[in-house]
Amino acid sequence: MAMARGYTCCRGYTCCQPWLLVSKFARWALSHLDIVINALKPSFLILMTWGHLLFTLLPPLSTFFSIKSETSASTLNPPNSATKMSEPASKAFLLFLTLIFLFFTSTLPRDLPDATTTTTTTILDVASSLQQAHNILSFDLQTQKSSTHTTITTSTPSFSNSSLSFSLELHPRETIYKIHHKDYKSLVLSRLHRDTVRFNSLTARLQLALEDISKSDLKPLETEIKPEDLSTPVTSGTSQGSGEYFTRVGVGNPARQFYMVLDTGSDINWLQCQPCTDCYQQTDPIFDPTASSTYAPVTCQSQQCSSLEMSSCRSGQCLYQVNYGDGSYTFGDFATESVSFGNSGSVKNVALGCGHDNEGLFVGAAGLLGLGGGPLSLTNQLKATSFSYCLVNRDSAGSSTLDFNSAQLGVDSVTAPLMKNRKIDTFYYVGLSGMSVGGQMVSIPESTFRLDESGNGGIIVDCGTAITRLQTQAYNPLRDAFVRMTQNLKLTSAVALFDTCYDLSGQASVRVPTVSFHFADGKSWNLPAANYLIPVDSAGTYCFAFAPTTSSLSIIGNVQQQGTRVTFDLANNRMGFSPNKCQ
Repeated sequence: MAMARGYTCCRGYTCCQPWLLVSKFARWALSHLDIVINALKPSFLILMTWGHLLFTLLPPLSTFFSIKSETSASTLNPPNSATKMSEPASKAFLLFLTLIFLFFTSTLPRDLPDATTTTTTTILDVASSLQQAHNILSFDLQTQKSSTHTTITTSTPSFSNSSLSFSLELHPRETIYKIHHKDYKSLVLSRLHRDTVRFNSLTARLQLALEDISKSDLKPLETEIKPEDLSTPVTSGTSQGSGEYFTRVGVGNPARQFYMVLDTGSDINWLQCQPCTDCYQQTDPIFDPTASSTYAPVTCQSQQCSSLEMSSCRSGQCLYQVNYGDGSYTFGDFATESVSFGNSGSVKNVALGCGHDNEGLFVGAAGLLGLGGGPLSLTNQLKATSFSYCLVNRDSAGSSTLDFNSAQLGVDSVTAPLMKNRKIDTFYYVGLSGMSVGGQMVSIPESTFRLDESGNGGIIVDCGTAITRLQTQAYNPLRDAFVRMTQNLKLTSAVALFDTCYDLSGQASVRVPTVSFHFADGKSWNLPAANYLIPVDSAGTYCFAFAPTTSSLSIIGNVQQQGTRVTFDLANNRMGFSPNKCQ
């Protein structure tokens, strides 16, 4: 059989031309350009490594192929000029195929997740979460009121003793104070409204700090505070909290028990007080300072009064104001009082606001415990070296604990750097490097979560904000990656601030890709599915529980923190996240 010069017969098959196969491969590559580019980008180093190895082994491989070729040729056909001339082409062709095989087997499984990569997933228990949604609407509050009027007497160890450890129970808002909603969706929308107000207020407060607005700029005119009129509203200022989790503390001597909002995003401790010019409805009787032997007003010359962002004086006594982004506020006398922590003991001379005029988002609670990093926060006044909390699901009737000075970062904790912003000492910033979906890192600019020297950027951990807010350049690729990996789930219309929602009605459970936070020290925190796909009605609509923001500040909210013990190691500037540590 006549053959064109330079070709070699492939044992009964169509004669092979190496350049023709290369051409065919090139045409295939062009038609699948997106696959080739994705494979090439992260694998260039692998290609170079295999190339170096191949050229190192070229001499022995050439010898081997030469021997093998001669053996085959002598068996099948006598030597002739055509086969001899084809040997270099055969060798090059075999080496080329070997290189291509090694290259693609090294790259495709890792870089083409949709086709070959095993995606990290977790199970969302749809039936269980919908049952909780039904239960929270019909929860019997009476079982929670048995200890409402408890009076306790405990020893009062020295306020300066920082070795004391305290523990308090934490409760979701809806298990303490019942606001009747016609259905679960209206409850969710109410929560999201409070959360939006809080987020806007936190970012506004940061903006004031970044613009170096002094405390004197925030003070109201002296004429607005009159001895005979304690109800003057102040509409400027910023919000401090929305009140999603309550804890119970004793105030005064003898101590009366009160439900207080837990807030790591603010510093001032306060509660509603008699005489009450204007007070919102709370679960407990309003505190009467005249019934406590340890109540003492703070003077205007004290360091505690000068540490307030907004203050004034009346008859030598310090007045405080804390204002909210929605125009609500608390205003009254600044004082010191004994604060007791269940059966753990009590602390004297804790500075707190005694609010005679109050409007805000704290309906049901008597006031607020500020756990931020400022000088007047409860953590600083206790000289706490650490504190931790674990937040149960907001639709759960269960409770967990808030602990001071007993928190330790265990071997099972995901640790991360804890940082402070020199412009505002309240917020707790965490060193976040990136996020992943289904085990695949999301393409987010490295600078997105970085706190710069001017105080811009960064991400804080806050128990008072519900929904995690991410800068747009982080949120969009995170959402897009999640949507790509959940094409088996039925998308539905957006709900409030959620732009990505699914119809999971009729399903008992679904498997979804895992969402993870990756921290600056290389550790990663894998979220349970219930912490990022949450029900927004009782019919089976679930939404991706992240939201975008154009602000430079990002926030890890309490929905993502649920079921995880969050530890603030203040002495060592570390944070810890320990899943399933609520007990």
